Amino acid sequence: MPQVPEPNYDYQTDQLAALYQSAIQDILAELDRVDVSNFQRANATATLKSISGILSELNKESAAWVKENVPKAAKDGIVNTLLSLEVAASVSEAQKIAAFNEVNDAMVAAAVADTQADLLAVTQNVDRKTRAAVRKAVSDSMRYNMARGTNGRRSITEDVRKALQNSVTTGIIDARGRRWKPEVYSEMVVRTKMMETYREANTNEAVGHGVYYAQISSHGATDLCRNHEGQIIKLTEDAPGNYPTYESLKATGEIFHPRCKHVFSPIRNP
Repeated sequence: MPQVPEPNYDYQTDQLAALYQSAIQDILAELDRVDVSNFQRANATATLKSISGILSELNKESAAWVKENVPKAAKDGIVNTLLSLEVAASVSEAQKIAAFNEVNDAMVAAAVADTQADLLAVTQNVDRKTRAAVRKAVSDSMRYNMARGTNGRRSITEDVRKALQNSVTTGIIDARGRRWKPEVYSEMVVRTKMMETYREANTNEAVGHGVYYAQISSHGATDLCRNHEGQIIKLTEDAPGNYPTYESLKATGEIFHPRCKHVFSPIRNP
């Protein structure tokens, strides 16, 4: 059987993370230009307009990135099936004949839309937190200006500036209470989605060839994934045999978790 290449999207996900890092740095630069000792509503409006422009451009760039790279993961999954089932003799041959069937075409469209929505939620989170922090900074600045001559003015200014910066860098809090920087969270989201897209396209292509089983990859994992390396799974619930499905294993949280590198290759007979 031809060697099936392991999917690796480090280069692509690093590109996306760089887009977010650049945008965050631009927003921080905008906030650093603010005179927090005399922060007025007019200044705040101008600052928020600039930040909105940065986030709007980020949304466009990230949407274009998703549209280009998520389908690539799907095509790689199809190549896996074509090689595993020896429909193609080499990677180059498999890439030439790889095409989306109707199921994969719909799946890829949904994956692109879902990923773009997830990334949009990241920028909306930054926008919401920044706006709240700017409004508070204006109030604080105006309040302390009315109390001129009060000691501790320098520390107040530093506190306001720190609050503005934290509104950008504290990022996302997920369902488990974990705190993520925007660029780290966005990288995790797209890496996970690309691997899921790869596996789903792989499954859909295999089932299209009448193949209903697959074997999980092995690469010496040290976490709970190690318990499932080399395991046989069913690609459809109604396939004969006492084998788990991809979805049932994913639900355990032990394998196919966010950032999980494990995939599976279709086999005709378990």
